[in-house]
Order: sequence, then structure tokens, then C-alpha cells
Amino acid sequence: MGRGPSIEARKNAEDARRGKIFTKIIREISVAARRGGGDPGGNPSLRSAIDKALSANMSKDVIERAVKKATGTLEGVEYEEVRYEGYAPGGVAVIVDCLTDNRVRTVADVRHAFGKFGGNLGTDGSVAFLFAKRGVLWFPAGSDEDRVTEAAIEAGADDVVVYPDDGSIDVLTAPEAFAEVKAAMEAAGLRPEQAEVTYRAENDIAVSGETAQQVVKLLGWLEDLDDVQNVYSNAELGADAYA
Repeated sequence: MGRGPSIEARKNAEDARRGKIFTKIIREISVAARRGGGDPGGNPSLRSAIDKALSANMSKDVIERAVKKATGTLEGVEYEEVRYEGYAPGGVAVIVDCLTDNRVRTVADVRHAFGKFGGNLGTDGSVAFLFAKRGVLWFPAGSDEDRVTEAAIEAGADDVVVYPDDGSIDVLTAPEAFAEVKAAMEAAGLRPEQAEVTYRAENDIAVSGETAQQVVKLLGWLEDLDDVQNVYSNAELGADAYA
């Protein structure tokens, strides 16, 4: 029998993954601080990015340095936000949000990914209308459904979705109400395991078999690109998508 990867190899792989996550979060902090200032108290986007950084165990020193670079206190690279839209196999709509210091490199990488896995890069606005921006607070299986629902309603959430397959719960909010609802839920002793403002498809497209597997490969490839911050799709993947 073959031997599995060594402890050192696994550690190196984990360090590389963690480093990539940190890079993406630092870019998000930089853009938020440059756009809305370095005070998280008056900049909800920066506060959200910092919360994400702390959840990923990023040190406060690294966070502060990223904010200082973005606000001009320290010299740093300037990133710009770029969005690409396209279709994966099976007519699945895909949005790719990037932060980049080199548009030429980024669009080449994204176009290559779509082409490699049978998709097509589209034009601006070609799929964005299929998605809505929502605040999402996720509570894992085992959470008290009645308590979460009651607190969410009192906090001003738009909707509560309970997933029957595993019992997890999504609390959905308008983007502008996200921070207030999150604070109210936490004040009620209900801290979400994940919380973010994201894009959600209005309607999903079911794909299965080889088509689903190609979609999974495309989305994974895009997410691994250094310049890509977030990837959204309307794919409803079958059980065989990860075969």
C-alpha cells in the first residue's frame, strides 16, 4: 500500500491554504478602508472584513498594518474591484468578484478557467440580474430553531430558512441591516458560525453527472486564483457532483 502525505507535507499544504485565505482577506480590508476610511466604527464594510479576519485567526497587528497601508499611513499596493460574469456547463450562471492590481493578468486567468472547464466568460450584466445581495447568518445543525427564529424576527431579519437535510439555519437580511441584525442576534446569545454579506441566486439550476463535476471543477479553480475574492453560482449540485 502507498503511504499518505507526510505530516510536514500536510502542514505545508495547510499553511499555503491559510496564507491564501489571509491574502484575500487583507485585500478586502484594504479596499474597504480605502473607500470608507480606517475607522471600523463608521465603516461597516471594514468592520465586516475585520470580523472575517479575526474569525480566521489573523493577528491584530496584521489587520492594523493592512488598514494603515490602505489609508496612506504606510506605503502599499492599491487594488481595484473587478467583476466578471459568465456561464458554466449546463447553463449555470457564475459571478466572479476580484481584487487586483493587474486587470490584464486577472481577466486572462478567469477566461482561461472558464474555457478549461467548458464554460464561457460573458459580458457585464449578463448574469448579475439572476442574483440578489443578501446578508446571511448561518447557524449549524443543533441550533435552537424556535429561539433563532424568534430572535431573528425581533432583530428585523427578512427571512429564516431551515434546511431539513441537516437542520442548519440561515437568517437572511437586507445588506444595510446586516450589521444591526448580527449585533442583535449576538446580544441575544446567538452567535452565528458564519456571517457575511453575499450574493444569492434567485433561482437555482439543477445539474448532475459529468456536467455537475465540471461545474465543481470550474468553481474550485476560480476560487483558488489569487485575485479572486468570491465566486457565486446558481448551481444546484447533485450527489454525484463530487464523485
